[in-house]
Amino acid sequence: MKEGPGEGDEDGDENARGRGRNFPIGADGYHPEGIRIGQDKGRHGKAIKVWDKREYKNLDDQVELGTRNIKVALRRLRKFARQGAPDELDIKGTIKVLLFFDIGGSMDSHIRICEELFSAARTEFKTMEFFYFHNCLYEGVWKDNRRRHAEKLDTWDILNKYGKDYKVIFVGDATMSPYEITYPGGSVEHWNEEPGAVWMDRVAKTWESVAWLNPTPERHWNHTPSIGVMRQIMGDRMFPLTLAGLEQAMRELVR
Repeated sequence: MKEGPGEGDEDGDENARGRGRNFPIGADGYHPEGIRIGQDKGRHGKAIKVWDKREYKNLDDQVELGTRNIKVALRRLRKFARQGAPDELDIKGTIKVLLFFDIGGSMDSHIRICEELFSAARTEFKTMEFFYFHNCLYEGVWKDNRRRHAEKLDTWDILNKYGKDYKVIFVGDATMSPYEITYPGGSVEHWNEEPGAVWMDRVAKTWESVAWLNPTPERHWNHTPSIGVMRQIMGDRMFPLTLAGLEQAMRELVR
């Protein structure tokens, strides 16, 4: 006798198992605003909450550059920075950069290119600071992913410490639930009293030169609502992490 739904069909009893295609809670369930529990990694990158402790690895700033694009882009950066500047200007000593890297989750598939960018920036800029965040900027950032819970830095302190002459670059795929950007408590890892959009607005008001580099191919951006939200917050200063995108971002930062 053929088994009925729930007796042998894995998808048949979606509500009972929590593993169905449309059930929002469970390891293999799907819902655009669901909750992920007991799964080693997300499949869609849009869960509102993730009730698992996750560990992130630090980016390696000693990685050998593996793509010609990054090298060429940095040469273009120096050229753009020199436009209209005195010949004796020391670019490495003059350009000050703050790098904010999104880490973990959907960014795991972009680690290599982020390490290449990180390594190149370490080489090119004498004055550079970097920080990590997850998905969206909130009230805390960190510099060591192994100690991110114990040694968080207050974002307010970052905003007040570094002068307005710094160039600020965010690197992330901006792929998340829109709630993580627009609502209090939207963070997947903690209760944030203020929306991420409020913190991004504070960044824009603190530094004039801000850009966002997105490693997701630009042709896919329109399929992810959170990317559109972040682009709007950034005043359309989001650029793909490609040679052409880097050139556009660097022009934006030095104009």
